[in-house]
Amino acid sequence: MTGVIEQKLTAQGIVLHEPASPVANYVGFVRTGNLLVVSGQVCFDGAGKLVAQGKLGADVSIEQGNAAARACAINLLAQLKAALGDLDKVVRVVRLGGFINSTPDFVDGPKVMNGASDLMVAVFGDKGRHARTTVGVASLPANAAVEVEGLFEVA
Repeated sequence: MTGVIEQKLTAQGIVLHEPASPVANYVGFVRTGNLLVVSGQVCFDGAGKLVAQGKLGADVSIEQGNAAARACAINLLAQLKAALGDLDKVVRVVRLGGFINSTPDFVDGPKVMNGASDLMVAVFGDKGRHARTTVGVASLPANAAVEVEGLFEVA
């Protein structure tokens, strides 16, 4: 039987796939006490294709960036599921950190990151409300438009 959180994901048409394996010398997540840190997840979809590639403020629209941030959040959830076995063990989404591949003059990173933040609130309710940082960067792996990392309190 699936938990409440997974039922919410299913109701939204979201299927969690196997999380991506690290591509360098790091791990997908680290648990210390009741905190779980999930490494940055780029905007791959379930088939391993980037949802958005390129720079916000140039060849990627805010809407495409928002969808990419949402995909990153789904990948965070896949890592959480791998770490915990049950997403109902998430006590709180503490913080999300967003990296937006953008031109130097792009100032709408927060609108892009809402794709990730909105999903966390939709899935976890008040437990999904979190602190957040959004930073524009010159490049990301595979020229991904967005990467998101997370910090979670877990049971």
